[in-house]
Amino acid sequence: MKLSIISTITMAFASSSAEAFSPSTSYHSTAAKKSSSTRTQLSATETIVIGGGRIGSLISNDAKLLGRDDSISESIDANGEGPIFIATRNDVLGSIVDDCPPSRRKDLVFLQNGYLDNFLESKGLLSNTQALLYLSVPAKGVEPVDGITSVNPEGLTAATGEHAQALADRLGALGLKCKVVSPEEYRPAMFEKMIWIATYMLVGTAKDCASVGQAGSDHKALVEDIISELVSAVSAKEGISFPDGSIARLAAYTDVVADFPCGVKEFEWRNQYFYDLGDESCPLHNDLLKQCAAAGKLGFELP
Repeated sequence: MKLSIISTITMAFASSSAEAFSPSTSYHSTAAKKSSSTRTQLSATETIVIGGGRIGSLISNDAKLLGRDDSISESIDANGEGPIFIATRNDVLGSIVDDCPPSRRKDLVFLQNGYLDNFLESKGLLSNTQALLYLSVPAKGVEPVDGITSVNPEGLTAATGEHAQALADRLGALGLKCKVVSPEEYRPAMFEKMIWIATYMLVGTAKDCASVGQAGSDHKALVEDIISELVSAVSAKEGISFPDGSIARLAAYTDVVADFPCGVKEFEWRNQYFYDLGDESCPLHNDLLKQCAAAGKLGFELP
């Protein structure tokens, strides 16, 4: 099965588009401002969405939506069942997992971009449901744009795990496509999406491009060389095979989200995976990162 990589950059990038979330802050939602003694517990089978940004709001119909002021530990029934979709930035995932009742952590569904393996493994959640979101939500409440391309008319969004079908059904109700795939099919697709983000955002930043579309059109050869480099590096490191046509798939997706602005963000979840593979494996990628750092184009320091 041909799969490719968004987030939201998402693009509705779940991480980029979701609003900040502070799970440690206790609060009572407008619909549930009751004393703790009278607060009604969640239904045992209720779907929960954490994060009220563009993605969270989009998929929250008929679900319990927890915003930035909600207390996760108080809002989730430890004896309940059903998916808990996390539509927040990557940097708050640790707090969300820690605040979630241990008995419900298996129900957490991760919608974020980037390399989550190390984080999930550290939390004992490597087998949890994950998704690659290829849809664009320009603003909260605005109709989403599906990641359907000339190369992949069947859509690019994919999910794997126990609650993958629940996500597919929820997106399907919105007229959005989502494929349910095996973990073996998901893994190269996940890395391909990372490669799209790492490549187009980096080239665009290094070359002062206004958008990913400009990066792809004005610096086509460089983009293709870096994609090829990263595909080879990941294949060697992870022992996985990518379906033929990565460059064409990623270029077609870029056409769909051509106006998305460039920026190297969430380094530890995205480009750092490739950077840590070393200059021998990723010379073009790493050199371009170093050029950006030297020119003051990064909002962080390289390790």
